[in-house]
Amino acid sequence: MTQLDGIALEIQWSNLIATVTEQARALQRIAFSPIVREAGDLATALFDRQGRMVAQAVTGTPGHINSLAAAGQHFVREFPPDSLHPGDVLITNDPWLSAGHFFDITVMTPVFRRDRCIGFFGSTIHHTDIGGYGVGAGARDVHEEGLWIPLAKLYEKGQPNALLHAIIRRNVRTPEHVSGDLAAQVAAGRVGAERLNALCDRTGLDDIQELAEAILQRSEQATRASIRKLRPGTYHGESIFDVPGGAHITLKAAVTVDADAGELTIDFTGSSPEAPIGINVVLNYTAAYANFAVRACLDPDLPNNFGSLLPVRVVAPEGSIVNCRYPAPVNARHVVGMYVPMPVLKALHQVMPDRVLAEGSGAVWTIQIQGREADGRPFTSSMFNYSGGMGARRDKPGLSATCYPTGVAAVPVEVLEAAMPIVFTRKELRRGSGGAGRQRGGDGQLIGFRMRTRDPWLLNVVASRTDLGPEGLEGGAGGQPGRFLVNGQAVNKSQKMAMAAEDEVLMETPGGGGYGSAT
Repeated sequence: MTQLDGIALEIQWSNLIATVTEQARALQRIAFSPIVREAGDLATALFDRQGRMVAQAVTGTPGHINSLAAAGQHFVREFPPDSLHPGDVLITNDPWLSAGHFFDITVMTPVFRRDRCIGFFGSTIHHTDIGGYGVGAGARDVHEEGLWIPLAKLYEKGQPNALLHAIIRRNVRTPEHVSGDLAAQVAAGRVGAERLNALCDRTGLDDIQELAEAILQRSEQATRASIRKLRPGTYHGESIFDVPGGAHITLKAAVTVDADAGELTIDFTGSSPEAPIGINVVLNYTAAYANFAVRACLDPDLPNNFGSLLPVRVVAPEGSIVNCRYPAPVNARHVVGMYVPMPVLKALHQVMPDRVLAEGSGAVWTIQIQGREADGRPFTSSMFNYSGGMGARRDKPGLSATCYPTGVAAVPVEVLEAAMPIVFTRKELRRGSGGAGRQRGGDGQLIGFRMRTRDPWLLNVVASRTDLGPEGLEGGAGGQPGRFLVNGQAVNKSQKMAMAAEDEVLMETPGGGGYGSAT
């Protein structure tokens, strides 16, 4: 391959982005679960032979995308490219190697050209069920939370690993959905492989290694150049919020700018210790959202890949809530992980005040329901989410009912009502819940529902900020905290709840903080 000039490299780069985005679209089209198909709770990416993420799709959540980036090198260490064969497909949901909890399964598809592995297409999606406790925070250790799939081959030389498939199906409550979504991940990986080979045919490439090196090198150089423009020093931020059960969690971030090296270090020393419930976060997931906060402020137009992630180092004390140790429970890790950007943004406000926003509602409110249909058939819902208000920006108000920082969409109520025996009695904006200011924080929302069943049912709700609302910035007022009500009574539990057939639920999600004084 000859040295690519800027124009040729841009054309190749656009082709790679189109390829991984087509992989993502294929995955969403054929996935079984609404959380993937409707909400977009997924990530897809292209990796080189070394397991370095080269390009990601234009859709996906920061937690999934950047955790998927970390998983690539674990796969390559366990399965070196030259040991693989056409038709092999790799899998894991190890929380400490991938996306932080069992529900997120990562599938890696090797790409072969002339019988040589030239790279991988990876995907991570949230699966409907993985057995165990469910998506809530009530488990006492990770082994209560569901099926742990180590780094393994899901397919070998094109043939399914029959024992592994059987183990997965026997350990989940919705085997058809889980198997269908795994098949969707495998099919989407094959779509990416076909498109990459077609690109190589068009451009006369034998592999993508030189192209990957050029992309990663330029991405790293551009990121370091952006960091060098910042004022050197160490800047501190802190965020305090409440979690299911009422405990208050503190996240502290010290952001050090080394302008000479073009590097950032984000240190979470001083954050709360591991919790006894399943809200703990592995370092992969912490780094994923910390990097998102940096990227959103520093230079959002740069590619997000191994090269651009390299100059940002994320550290946290082992045993803290943002770097938990085995066997800490982690299934509701998003309830803390999605607050990770908040203290980072507060620190960055001291060095780039025009690019940050006030605190928002933080983690999405996550719901999972188990019960019986009116005819007695059992069901388990896919996880579904509801957001609060975004924090206000310096020159714009915060967005209402917006999933920030995750970016996952809400599943339409019509889809949920068609998929399970649920009736939504209310869904509207919670007017006035955003904090006042020169720019007002976004409003939360009101969501009410009941079940169409004659039997008792089980409810997991992972709600946060029901005590401490989001803070405003530069004199802006704080947003209102949320409320979780059952039959009109406030509830704050981390455990799965037993519900009566006629019970009605109302969720009032928090509003975002305001920016600047209103006067």
